[in-house]
Amino acid sequence: WAGGAGGEPSLAGLGTAQGAGMVLQEPVGAPSPLTAAGGVGDAAAEVQLSRLRWAVLLLFSSYSLCNAFQWIQYGSISNVFGRFYGVSAFAIDWLSMSYMLIYIPLLFPVAWLLDKRGLRLIALAGSALNAMGAWVKLGSLKPRLFPVTVLGQVICGLAQVFILGMPSRIASVWFGSQEVSTACSIAVFGNQLGIAAGFLVPPVLIPNVEDVEKLAYHISIMFFMTAGVASALFILVIIVFKEKPPNPPSRAQALIQSRPAAEYSYVQSILCLLRNANFLLLMVTYGLNVGCFYALSTLLNRMVILHYPGQEVNAGRIGLTIILSGMTGALISGIWLDKTKTYKQTTLVVYIMSLVGMIVYTFTLDLGHLWVVFVTAGLLGFFMTGYLPLGFEFAAELTYPESEGTSSGLLNVSAQIFGIALTISQGQIIERFGTKEGNLLLCSVLFLGTIMTAFIKADLRRQRANLENEQT
Repeated sequence: WAGGAGGEPSLAGLGTAQGAGMVLQEPVGAPSPLTAAGGVGDAAAEVQLSRLRWAVLLLFSSYSLCNAFQWIQYGSISNVFGRFYGVSAFAIDWLSMSYMLIYIPLLFPVAWLLDKRGLRLIALAGSALNAMGAWVKLGSLKPRLFPVTVLGQVICGLAQVFILGMPSRIASVWFGSQEVSTACSIAVFGNQLGIAAGFLVPPVLIPNVEDVEKLAYHISIMFFMTAGVASALFILVIIVFKEKPPNPPSRAQALIQSRPAAEYSYVQSILCLLRNANFLLLMVTYGLNVGCFYALSTLLNRMVILHYPGQEVNAGRIGLTIILSGMTGALISGIWLDKTKTYKQTTLVVYIMSLVGMIVYTFTLDLGHLWVVFVTAGLLGFFMTGYLPLGFEFAAELTYPESEGTSSGLLNVSAQIFGIALTISQGQIIERFGTKEGNLLLCSVLFLGTIMTAFIKADLRRQRANLENEQT
């Protein structure tokens, strides 16, 4: 046993991590050699993959999708909702930014609950709040009821707090070490697919018509569909979602499950993370990159409509292109990391290409050719959105053996803070100077993030523990 930070015992010498799961996979059904040696693994002697793991992952991805759809459903047709409710574009932007604002103060209580009460309670809370918010929005189908739609969005924002930190934890609790990064990428997929649907569906369901009654009817269709899907997913979570598989999927999970709860201090874990210089650098760079993505997603409709009036549907399709290409990038990133474990190099290359994509997009948006915007937006999305699971997995390496729920939560807080700041700043710049100047702000931010990423030391603690475990 190696001493952890602040005198806390750590499992580094045995190649385990709180919430991790990234040591070499035992053959299915094989006993752990640590248990044979009479170690702490006696309580979980059999390492075996559960068939239910894919159902749990798919269900999480589905209600994460529904929540992400509700985040961007206003922003993708911000001009239509602004006219319907009689509010400014900035007020509609806040419907998106409310998600970011709510997350910041509630991260630590929810991350503490995740560590103390486990996956099932967090999944139930997230899916229940998501359905509740969707039903509240159905009470906002008149122009004077904008405060009601704000309330519904705030409830959905609360649900997001119970969703964003889950991918890496679900991957490590349910999946073996050779598939954990891929599983994390698929879990992130659901959220990205929801944003894609949020760009695609609202412009199709809600045409830009002058008749307020007709507009309210089309909005009601979208709200009813969303509430129905969210409610069905909540029921499925109650029935299907389990706390953990019958047998641990890896040696790391076997040892974690046999570790007394008193040995883990949540406060000590946070303090340890905040003393980790490499993690702090990653936290800032992750926030800069994902903050740019949040700002771009929130303001995309406004930017496209300025240069291509009346193209609300195509603005949504451009957003869809960004997300779908990014999902491809995310999946490739996850598979690549599982095969190569080159976290620092991959993160830096993807960051550089995000900057290149943003520069190309900035200088081609106003050329007057929509097909060019589709191509450049796809290039940008492939790298910028593909960066999301990279950040989670790199953080897990740098912060081993701390909980991934806490490290990914801190990454998300950074993203929300920068997302709010960049959305407000870029929105104001666009109104006063134009879209090119607003996008140049994001280019500058990504350039800064690229420089900072180069200074992150590839301190792959989890990989070192894996090697020590193999040697043992």
